[in-house]
Amino acid sequence: MSVSNLSSMIDRYLARYPEEQSVGQKFLDLLTLYPDCFERNCKFGHITGSAWLVDPDEKSVLLTHHKKLKKWLQLGGHSDGVKDVLAVATREAVEESGLEVVALDAEIFDLDVHKIPERGIFPAHYHFDVRFAFRSLSRAFSVSEESIDLEWVPIGDIHTRSTDESVLRLKTKWLDRF
Repeated sequence: MSVSNLSSMIDRYLARYPEEQSVGQKFLDLLTLYPDCFERNCKFGHITGSAWLVDPDEKSVLLTHHKKLKKWLQLGGHSDGVKDVLAVATREAVEESGLEVVALDAEIFDLDVHKIPERGIFPAHYHFDVRFAFRSLSRAFSVSEESIDLEWVPIGDIHTRSTDESVLRLKTKWLDRF
């Protein structure tokens, strides 16, 4: 996948969600202005890939209690030079859960830009998160070293685990697809 492929995916996403022009434009600007945006050493910010991972019955979503951010979030992580963001999201879902997963769609499920606070020698920067929907083939996960814990949370009860605006938006998009 190339930068132009991701740009095309973003254009298709914005056709489905025209109200998200602002966030989409931030991604397109990043791709234009920062050729190294798939590397975590891009100081302004970098592309990350995430997984909205539902259980086999599509009734619960797997959330991670993120070790560094101390929040309940979807699975995901850095591109580390890989420009195929669906592959990044798949890799992160598998690495962080130990589960076998299947992408429900090759199109972007959600886009999010969020600030990562300064931590030690790492300055504050932005994550440009490209999110995809996946289904797990089982519920028997394993907790990676990147998480404090993982939990299958009934989709209707996500607000009891996470108040993160972007996680709640993922829930809304999931429920609105029917």
